[in-house]
Amino acid sequence: MSDRQTAPLVPYARDVVQWIEGRAHRLATYDPLAPLADLRPLVPLVGDAQVVALGVASRQTHELSALVHRSIRLLVEEAGFRAVTLEGDDPARIGLDAYVGTGAGDPRELLAGARPFWRTGEVLGLVEWMRSYNVRHPDDPVRFTATVPGTEPSPPADGMAGIERDLAQHVIRWHEQPGSPGAPGKLGKPGTPGTPGNKDVKVVYWGGLVHTANRAPRTPAPTSPPPTHLSAGGHLRRHYGPGYVSIGLTFHHGTAAAPDPAAGTAPVPAPPADFAEAVLGGAQPAAYLLDLRGDAPAPVSSWLDAATRTRFVGPGFTAADHAEHHIADGALRDWFDAVVHVREVTPNRPLTG
Repeated sequence: MSDRQTAPLVPYARDVVQWIEGRAHRLATYDPLAPLADLRPLVPLVGDAQVVALGVASRQTHELSALVHRSIRLLVEEAGFRAVTLEGDDPARIGLDAYVGTGAGDPRELLAGARPFWRTGEVLGLVEWMRSYNVRHPDDPVRFTATVPGTEPSPPADGMAGIERDLAQHVIRWHEQPGSPGAPGKLGKPGTPGTPGNKDVKVVYWGGLVHTANRAPRTPAPTSPPPTHLSAGGHLRRHYGPGYVSIGLTFHHGTAAAPDPAAGTAPVPAPPADFAEAVLGGAQPAAYLLDLRGDAPAPVSSWLDAATRTRFVGPGFTAADHAEHHIADGALRDWFDAVVHVREVTPNRPLTG
């Protein structure tokens, strides 16, 4: 990873940048299968959390997706997490949960039935790693969360507010599933009957930060008038309290795959000065993990607690109106307990054929 210098920042941000550079943990690689020593500070950061959200500013970038994969590996291998939620789709619906548990099926073919934003080489890599982990740990496997039968969501009458609620309820209902009589004491083998309850299973939630950010109300743009409602992350924080840890994966600039694969790629310019990423991108590490909690110097605390904006790249995004795609009306450390920031991103690898 290159530590290239960015353009000079406005003077008010200097104290924040110096604080970041003194506190951040530099990330050394995007290789999902590389050693995890650089990412290991994430383990004490999540502590005893029941649900850790990895909310990305774009599902269409390689670097953020690769860092999600690395983070899931770390939390499974070293922090006891045994379930993964893929936001916006049900892996069991297309057979992915059975694949990671039993090896049944071809994961590339199974992903062809997923929502378009999960049909990527990065998601395939995670699925294959989960299968590999389960082959090595047949008595203590990792699995995907699944929609509880009888709770399949229908289009909510209250629009996005209902969608956010349903995203959170997917996790909460799965966690509340009771076990079967005589079930084993651990999670059990995915894809087989007779599993124990899910109450004590720790979950990693991979989604979009527009949903996972802990914010009430959540004001996403562009919409007119902007809707105001509780995010999925807000629902999860209300339910789990400090047992829900929100990590935002942000970036400064680069190129993303277009939400519509047929459209190719989309350049993402540097953010406006009032976006959080304008300051996060001024720090020297090209990629880093930053804990936002705890005491900080007064100028830094003022910045962390001030109303800000942070970008997301989703449907309808274009470079011409990039500044319109953001969440607002909240503070960075209200939304996130920590951030993983990447200076420059490249497109993810769509699955073809």
